[in-house]
Amino acid sequence: MGALPKQRISRARQGTRRRHHFIPAVQLVPCQSCREMKRPHHVCPSCGIYRGRQVIEIEDTRRASEA
Repeated sequence: MGALPKQRISRARQGTRRRHHFIPAVQLVPCQSCREMKRPHHVCPSCGIYRGRQVIEIEDTRRASEA
């Protein structure tokens, strides 16, 4: 036989326990170079710059689609 609770857990105590069971909202900040929104401490997905350096090469899709 499994363990059984000795007393019923009140809604307040249950809510207090579950207070941290949420998915936090994604924080966004503007990129310093292109002003697109990006996650803090991450490489900008639109320009590929992190802390003032070009970390990844991003192809410009606007020029490729126009040509």
